[in-house]
Amino acid sequence: MDEDWPEPEFSMQNMLKELEKRRAAARLGGGQRRIDAQHAKGKLTARERIDALVDPGSFEEYDMFVEHRSVDFGMQDQKIPGDGVVTGQGRISGRLVYVFSQDFTVFGGALSGMHAAKICKIMDIAMKVGAPVLGLNDSGGARIQEGVDSLAGYADVFQKNVLASGVIPQISMVMGPCAGGAVYSPAMTDFIFMVKDSSYMFVTGPDVVKTVTHETVTQEELGGALTHTQKSGVADLAFENDIEALLQLRRFVDFLPSNNREKPPVRPTHDPVDRDDPSLDTLVPENPNKPYDIKELILKVADEGDFFELMPEWAGNIVIGLGRMAGKTVGFVANQPMVLAGCLDIDSSRKGARFVRFCDAFNIPIVTFVDVPGFLPGTNQEYGGIIKHGAKLLYAYAEATVPKVTVITRKAYGGAYDVMASKHLRGDMNYAWPGAEIAVMGAKGAVEIIFRSDIGDAKKIAARTEEYRERFANPFVAANRGFIDDVIMPHGTRRRICKALATLENKKLDNPWRKHGNLPL
Repeated sequence: MDEDWPEPEFSMQNMLKELEKRRAAARLGGGQRRIDAQHAKGKLTARERIDALVDPGSFEEYDMFVEHRSVDFGMQDQKIPGDGVVTGQGRISGRLVYVFSQDFTVFGGALSGMHAAKICKIMDIAMKVGAPVLGLNDSGGARIQEGVDSLAGYADVFQKNVLASGVIPQISMVMGPCAGGAVYSPAMTDFIFMVKDSSYMFVTGPDVVKTVTHETVTQEELGGALTHTQKSGVADLAFENDIEALLQLRRFVDFLPSNNREKPPVRPTHDPVDRDDPSLDTLVPENPNKPYDIKELILKVADEGDFFELMPEWAGNIVIGLGRMAGKTVGFVANQPMVLAGCLDIDSSRKGARFVRFCDAFNIPIVTFVDVPGFLPGTNQEYGGIIKHGAKLLYAYAEATVPKVTVITRKAYGGAYDVMASKHLRGDMNYAWPGAEIAVMGAKGAVEIIFRSDIGDAKKIAARTEEYRERFANPFVAANRGFIDDVIMPHGTRRRICKALATLENKKLDNPWRKHGNLPL
């Protein structure tokens, strides 16, 4: 006898419906009203940002149903699945990455103990499997209702940042507020990118600043994207909007290896490695005091002129960034004669040192273009600690074991010659253009010191200056001593660098064992 059995209350069909219902609730975050408010500010939601960042269909979310555990101040009645951060794995150009994206629609993206635990979990997994961690920051700071638990959560994330440093690339994309303790996690990652007019970073906000120092300042003035890319040097780049920021982040990740045990990815190129560029023969002006744009050289030697410059608006007297040569990623460091005549100062030394150390940590060869008349003189520099800050760049180059190829285009004077990846700091291949000047200082200054007694005699000083210039204002004295491996024609610079990098591809160089060096911080 047939009977119609009632569908069990906990059938698989009901369970699937319940699962989808819970997923939909989690995806909605703080609700449609808050999502609309996010859009009204010109900002994407946490999940929309991830969709724009990773390859289509590649994102797998972790901990979608995690909720906070706070019971104070009525928080037990305010639980939203995911707890204000979306975490998981995805792919960029087919390569694995881990992402966390803070959700401003949920408690203003404020960090709780469980919110922090989600971030720490993906950082742990990323370190195990060797993949980059990309953080999309949009948070009002610590969740005040949780008190010390939220502070503990921050410290847990900080500790993971330190352990991951130099093991996997860590990149922070600040896409909204990032204040108080929240700023220190991005500060310990390898790169910080920001979005103009919608992101800001500061340790104490405008209200606290006004109370303590009586200064009146807006959020944008205190910690906006332009402040940190032009004045403080805290951020590497600022983008116009969320979409541009995420597309450029995809482009940037393409240059990087997944971890410190891998070499950077190789991208096919149609740009011949033996390509000559005759225009480089006239790049350096005949007048030794006339500036020229060193970026022109970088663009003309890099594969297809593709150069991802970092910190372009801060410490412009040194240029840093990533490009490719023969399809392989290299880090470019170059003195910029257009700014402060290319002198090294406090800011440029810090900027160059951090980039060199990043390249060394992740097996990225370093190509250095040198046109440096020395360190910037002045009381501001000396009182600011140029000795210690200049030593950072010196230390970084001396410590680096990756392939190092250096080209002196014009001036290489004094201690700055030593610092800029010279042969004496274990430079592998050091080249100079025919017009390069490698000396302790410029001819006029040197003569006025050596022949001080002749200073009143203009003819004698002029003759001595010309004599000094003929003796030292060329690369051949250094080449005679083996400090320069070859004097090369400017038009063949790309070919010579590519050949040198190919030769050095399997370079092995070990530093003495130590727990760690003591960088002159």
